[in-house]
Amino acid sequence: MHAGRLARTWSHLLNEARTVRRVFHDELLARIEEAIGRSERAHSAELRIAIEASLPLREVWRGRTPRDRALEAFGALRVWDTAANNGVLLYVLWADRAVEIVADRAAAAAIAPPRWHEVCELLAAAYREGDFERGTIAAIERIHRLLVEAFPSAAGGANALPDRPVIL
Repeated sequence: MHAGRLARTWSHLLNEARTVRRVFHDELLARIEEAIGRSERAHSAELRIAIEASLPLREVWRGRTPRDRALEAFGALRVWDTAANNGVLLYVLWADRAVEIVADRAAAAAIAPPRWHEVCELLAAAYREGDFERGTIAAIERIHRLLVEAFPSAAGGANALPDRPVIL
């Protein structure tokens, strides 16, 4: 077995939901939820955050990428199900320390991929430094600025997706 594949397998074996819940405890999830709510009052898009501890080993062995899983989570969490097709998923695969953003059609058309990639890189760097709260809030703020520019607030807009991050 290739050394990288073996290391990835061990990482997925050792990281479980309890690991993520120790870092993303209820108080932190509430602060993140509040930041998302504040952001969404200033634009008409929807932001959802999903954090997953690890993948099943069979998926790791098959070479399932964080991007593949983010796309699946995007559908499962119904981020695509917004009236303006401007939902955005910020997905974290903890075992890989990977961050992905999946944007629905309108958001993807309005915001260039390098701008999403920059947010992912900055958040991944913050996580490597152990700066989980500030890193996550900073990522929300960066996404906020992109969404405000692309989708200015529509008065009385409905909140189509939950603001609380989900731990998968």
